[in-house]
Amino acid sequence: MCVDSSPLMEKPIAAMAGLGWQGKNTLLINTQHGPWLMLGFILTDLVIPHDKPSSDHCGTCTRCMDVCPTQAFPQPYVLDSRRCLAYLTIEHPGPIPEEFRPLLGDHLFGCDECLDVCPWNRHAQQSRELRLTPIPRADLSEMLGWDEIRFRREFRGTPIFRLKRARWLRNICTVLGNIGTQDDLPSLEKASQDQDPLVQEHARWGKNRIIQRLGSEIN
Repeated sequence: MCVDSSPLMEKPIAAMAGLGWQGKNTLLINTQHGPWLMLGFILTDLVIPHDKPSSDHCGTCTRCMDVCPTQAFPQPYVLDSRRCLAYLTIEHPGPIPEEFRPLLGDHLFGCDECLDVCPWNRHAQQSRELRLTPIPRADLSEMLGWDEIRFRREFRGTPIFRLKRARWLRNICTVLGNIGTQDDLPSLEKASQDQDPLVQEHARWGKNRIIQRLGSEIN
């Protein structure tokens, strides 16, 4: 059984099985749930009947392409993952390229912009799964001070845990640079002395970004 944990081509396989079609944002879309789907697999050698592949229902709509903060869709049905905020904040192991940092906005872990605007969302129902319920906004400055032990204790068993501490703090520093205030500067200054060079560099960027944004408003 696999759920986002094995190198399988989930989306085209799901489309072939009749679960939906791959939209212009390259995600699987279904007429009942839109693109808000979590794909899981059970690998078996049993011969099981399946539905016919679904036809494409995107039509002339380009909302997902138009809303992308980094213009990661060079053409319909093609994603340049090197520009995708979900890739940059989750999968990318090193420093986030500076050209994309301001475009991150407040995207701390992933990006759902191309899902949010899909017209097929009009039929989707909010999940009743408690573990998928949004949590209140976190104190980013406070999390920036977490050591390895605290990070492991808070995020073990969650998707964030696979980032490891350095990449998580990298993302926090970048987001604080974009939306943070003068009150966040001490935390970023302290993070710039972190043992991990990745955190150091992004903390310096975040601090300078706040100073640049606020200018004379800083006391």
